[in-house]
Amino acid sequence: MALSFANKVTIARILAVPFFIIVLLYYLPSREYLRLVALGIFLLAVISDVIDGYIARTRHQKTKAGSILDPVADKFLLISAFICLYKIGSLLGPIKFPLWVVLIVISRDVILLIGSMIIYMVHGDLNIVPTRWGKATTFFQILCVIGILMQWDFSFVFWYCAVLLTVISGVGYIRTGIKVLNVAPG
Repeated sequence: MALSFANKVTIARILAVPFFIIVLLYYLPSREYLRLVALGIFLLAVISDVIDGYIARTRHQKTKAGSILDPVADKFLLISAFICLYKIGSLLGPIKFPLWVVLIVISRDVILLIGSMIIYMVHGDLNIVPTRWGKATTFFQILCVIGILMQWDFSFVFWYCAVLLTVISGVGYIRTGIKVLNVAPG
């Protein structure tokens, strides 16, 4: 079966991530243009996320593959961004991610990944449904990355919002996962 157009856009987003990582890791203050290239790649990936979701909903291209690939693409992009931006830290300027922000964001996603694997092993199926809290978390994590790349002085406001939402959404997903696990496989 051929991939839907929405799934192709999602796969293109996944394939953009290594380029984003390479550009960030080769960044030096003497190569300021690379910061803008990284920002451009990141923004294109974010816009493609909106586009593939719109296409999937309006053209009835929602698929099981898409329901798994889309959040994987988001996490791959955001976790890569948080790790790389932390690694290059002060090269970009004085505004940089504190380690605790990076650890909270990554920890939640690792916990959700492990939980999803457990649910899949127990039930043989996985139905990923993003929540409002999860979408708000992703939005503020995106703002965090943009804030760091743009070196906005007020980026810390995004960090605190992202961390709070990361914890709230993580707890919500864990509670949902426990409910799913308590239902007999069938």
